[in-house]
Amino acid sequence: MILSPLPLTPDHRIPAAVLAELTALYASQRAFHALSGDFPGPDGIRPEQVAASLAEEVAHPDGEVLLARSEGRLVGVVTTLGRHPDPADPDPWIGLLMVDAAVQGRGHGRRIAEAVEDRFRAAGRDAVRLAVLDAHPRGLAFWQALGYEVVDHRSDLRLGRPCAVLRKPLRTPRRAARVAVVAPDGSVLLLRYDNVEVGVHWALPGGGLEEGESPREGALRELTEETGWTDLEPGPLLCTWEHDFTRVASRGGTRVHIAVRQHEHVYVTPGPRREPSGADLAAAHAADSILAWRWWTREELAEEAEPVWPAGLARLLDEWDAARRP
Repeated sequence: MILSPLPLTPDHRIPAAVLAELTALYASQRAFHALSGDFPGPDGIRPEQVAASLAEEVAHPDGEVLLARSEGRLVGVVTTLGRHPDPADPDPWIGLLMVDAAVQGRGHGRRIAEAVEDRFRAAGRDAVRLAVLDAHPRGLAFWQALGYEVVDHRSDLRLGRPCAVLRKPLRTPRRAARVAVVAPDGSVLLLRYDNVEVGVHWALPGGGLEEGESPREGALRELTEETGWTDLEPGPLLCTWEHDFTRVASRGGTRVHIAVRQHEHVYVTPGPRREPSGADLAAAHAADSILAWRWWTREELAEEAEPVWPAGLARLLDEWDAARRP
């Protein structure tokens, strides 16, 4: 899937070949146009109508028209608005997302939406909005399946049609891996972290993956760095889980808050009960804001008042123990 801006000639017209592709795409969605009323004759959409409709989008200083191609074929078009006319609305908008009816059901709409989200995310935007006609329940179901939630109901500005307004936070994906080291008595090692993103919490040794690193490779590297142990390997996968937090970063000298969704692979392995050690351990713990470590029994895990990552760790370890018994 390639998403690129609508090309224009020097006199700001759509090239004839591209306009012909767009007209065919628009004409394929007769049922939607009959529903929306965007075109007076949905059975005979003409190139000049499509050109006029898109000219309004291109003329807006914060508007953009993007073409989606798969294997060279135009499969979709999407319009976006970087700034809403209402100054109280801080989010960018998706105006129209249309897929050629001949290739619907192949995931093109989802991939186009995700590509648009990536563009906004890269621009530092933290959410996106759109409106769906109340008379278009299939459209509402599509966007809700992608994680959009209804936040308002209003009439659209152009034709006064009743619509649902949907919004989705744009969280930056981050991959991480951890290792649960379980001692012969059943206790597990946890580290106590304190950072600006999530505050004080207990977690298994681990952290974010480096470029090109697999979850198992990252889990082993993090375990070695945070415990000093070099004689253990990540065992079977205990679970995967996702959680959200906000990371503080600097962009152009300005501190910004970035919403992050972290996906973690959590492995488990037997090991001796001992203390982390090593010449570089103090520096590694300072860099990762690790305050302390401790071996926890299952009962202590269930009673701890401070957050523990991953949630339900005692239950997961009990299930792992049960699966190992003959």
